[in-house]
Amino acid sequence: MAIQHYDTFLMACILLNITPGNDTIYILSRAIAQGNKAGIMSVLGIGTGSLIHTFFAAIGFSVIIAQSPVLFNVIKYAGAAYLFYIGLKMIFSRSSVIKLDEPGNEKYKKIYWQAVLTNVLNPKVALFYISFLPQFIDPTYANHYISFLVLGISFTVTGTLWCLLLVFFASVISAALIKNTKTTNFITKGSGLILIGLGFRVALAK
Repeated sequence: MAIQHYDTFLMACILLNITPGNDTIYILSRAIAQGNKAGIMSVLGIGTGSLIHTFFAAIGFSVIIAQSPVLFNVIKYAGAAYLFYIGLKMIFSRSSVIKLDEPGNEKYKKIYWQAVLTNVLNPKVALFYISFLPQFIDPTYANHYISFLVLGISFTVTGTLWCLLLVFFASVISAALIKNTKTTNFITKGSGLILIGLGFRVALAK
């Protein structure tokens, strides 16, 4: 393994994770609009997507995305369209936080996989991994596969812990809102609009 300055890498991970980005906005929107469990499932889904990007970077697939404008745009617009779809569903859905919190509800599985897809279908995340991780890998080392995996997993773990902390605070706000149906519906629809806005942000990425 050829990782260099791992302590510096961890500090950079923490700073990057606490800087608000698309994933943070997505998770907070879910947690505030749909409750604690929805937020946690979103965090786990985003974390899974990050691990998938780590694997792609390790095997070189992310480099192919970076070098192919057509593939980059296909993935980018697919991700944007999916965010539009989720946002519109939240706007027009009649589901409330209370219904989502019923035990055994299949909606949690959907929330998890939706978070996975929103992360995987963001080509800028792939570009981030292939530009950021190599800075901490010895270029003279022949096999970078394990190093990519270790760094990617470390970044995912620090990000997941931070996002779970955010979900905890967001769920406090959500718990205070669920008693008011009108306010809950307003927050849910507002969160849907935020996700549509994220879709435009992804679509306009270069």
